[in-house]
Amino acid sequence: MQFWSGTAFMDPLEAVPVARMLDDAGYDGILCSDHMIYPRELSSPYPDSVDGKPGWEPDTAWPDPWVLIGAMAAVTTRLRFSNAIYVAPARPLLEVAKLVATASVVSHGRVSLAAGIGWMREEYELMGQDFTDRGKRLDEMIPALRALWRGGWVSWQGEHYRVPEMMLEPHPPSPVPILCGGESEVALRRAARLCDGWVGYAYVWDESVGYATRLTELRREYGREHEPFEIVLALLEPPSVDTYRRAEDAGITAVMCRPWLGQDSGAGVESYREPIERFAEDFIEKCR
Repeated sequence: MQFWSGTAFMDPLEAVPVARMLDDAGYDGILCSDHMIYPRELSSPYPDSVDGKPGWEPDTAWPDPWVLIGAMAAVTTRLRFSNAIYVAPARPLLEVAKLVATASVVSHGRVSLAAGIGWMREEYELMGQDFTDRGKRLDEMIPALRALWRGGWVSWQGEHYRVPEMMLEPHPPSPVPILCGGESEVALRRAARLCDGWVGYAYVWDESVGYATRLTELRREYGREHEPFEIVLALLEPPSVDTYRRAEDAGITAVMCRPWLGQDSGAGVESYREPIERFAEDFIEKCR
């Protein structure tokens, strides 16, 4: 079982020293969340709330994931980096390819891309990208990125993206794993058919096992059941070694954890150290 943490709702200036603490304590990775903006007039309904409104304030900071990953990679040696979730189709294909490739190079191959289609139409419109076909474009973006990351002369010709022969350097030192998010049947099928894994949210036990089981079924349907596949999610269960071992047996490869949850947000970055180290001693070391 792997143990990942995240940067959501964290002071951006605290993320880099916290990443160093996680690296030192033996955590496996850290996930960066993604939003471009919060519009004054928000008409897009947030899918995970009763009233359709996001559960955060408009001035919540969402630092660019790849800038932040580069900074965290510079002060760590083993921690891996990914997303929860990067709204890749809201950006041009070449921009995504360049950002991720550069992050892979400066981290010595410690990044993966976890992409999803998002929910905020306003972000797409401000970025000049079509909101209505974002799922189809992500389906094509995944193999296109793999082609563009090969190094040397590369190109892509598809329905939504057309890239003439060119060089995109630096290219990743090794293949960048691509994971997907989303809970719909379409999203789960995308992950099972095209991706190296799936990143979910926070679920009770039965929901967590249900997603892992469905992804296993779909991978078998696509003839990919023997290929490596990551399933990353947060468990809404009291932490215990037994719970994490049962989750691993169910096919969940990584759990998200925030050991500092509930602490005073103004207590300073050093206040993260004790809960990070205690969680590592109580659970991570015992699950290895």
